[in-house]
Amino acid sequence: MAEKKLTNDNVEICDCADVHENLVHLVEETMPEETELYDLAELFKVFGDSTRIRILFVLFEAEVCVYDLAEALNMTQSAISHQLKILKQSRLIKGRREGKHIFYSLADDHVRSIIAEGREHIEED
Repeated sequence: MAEKKLTNDNVEICDCADVHENLVHLVEETMPEETELYDLAELFKVFGDSTRIRILFVLFEAEVCVYDLAEALNMTQSAISHQLKILKQSRLIKGRREGKHIFYSLADDHVRSIIAEGREHIEED
């Protein structure tokens, strides 16, 4: 009995159940370890919050303190601090103390690249 062409979600599937062993072997050879896949998924979750994205966009332009961020984004210092903690734990930003202030900046150029690639993807036709 042949499989349906479409699933309930209108996803196309093959008419037969043949396995392409060479492709399966290639995947098994190149698939990262589960821990690396988990860490990657956790990193992308951090980008899943629009407030954190807004903070990153501010940090693209300047090194700023939490009060500057709160003012620029019209948010409370507490709300900004919470998001900064998550971004810092994910090693996307870093802090530098200057007197009584801590100035935040992007951890490295990878952060800018990740956002730029995401923007390019969503802007494709």
